Amino acid sequence: MYKCEREDEIIALLSETEYATVEYLSLKMNISPSSIRRDLKNLEERGLVNRSYGGVKIANATGKRIPFSLRSHENSLQKKQIAKVAASLIHTGDVVFLDGSSSAYFVAELLPAISGITVITNSIDAMSALSHYDIKAYCTGGIMSPENKGVVVGDYTLEFLRKIHADAAIFSVQSVSRNGDFYDCYAEEVAVRNVMMQNAKTRIFLCDSSKLDRTSTFYQGSVKNIDYIVSDRDLNTFFDEPTPEKYILA
Repeated sequence: MYKCEREDEIIALLSETEYATVEYLSLKMNISPSSIRRDLKNLEERGLVNRSYGGVKIANATGKRIPFSLRSHENSLQKKQIAKVAASLIHTGDVVFLDGSSSAYFVAELLPAISGITVITNSIDAMSALSHYDIKAYCTGGIMSPENKGVVVGDYTLEFLRKIHADAAIFSVQSVSRNGDFYDCYAEEVAVRNVMMQNAKTRIFLCDSSKLDRTSTFYQGSVKNIDYIVSDRDLNTFFDEPTPEKYILA
């Protein structure tokens, strides 16, 4: 396959998925990862794509919906390190809300090691991961999101959550601005997170660096109302009005 043909196919695949890892493109196109990286570099220099750790998206795709299967690979090393730090904030016997983000999924994989905890989540993927362990876990119920098939949302979900008080809510969103506002692209998941945060004693925001200085459609809240922000970047140099007591560097 000629270089121009490879680049055209990469753009075509990204038009379908909006985000893809190097490994995904390599397998899909039967081309070595090194060749894919060279093509991506050329495409980025021409302003056609934006690269991140291990992956790529169509330029100006901010705010678009990325499937969970692909989101879970985006910045996965950073998300796993952030998850370890977040899990260290959970104590024996805690009740924990987990949202449907890929970042929270990595936390779900670690929580079974903590004795006596209870997990409440609207994430189908997190419930599947927890099903392999002897852990008390509740799915909120609700209707499968038409936008994000990995979560359940809607009135049943919200009604379930309103009846529960948790020790911690662990969540992530798609973007956070320098003024401390954070946003997501799924309106119904914004509503779910709002109830989780309202009914939790401690709010823990998982914020890998790919989310910084970006915008998305729906306002979720402000870091002023968050207890901890766990990130792979020093956030004191990011926010216009830093609050160092909230930040934990992973």
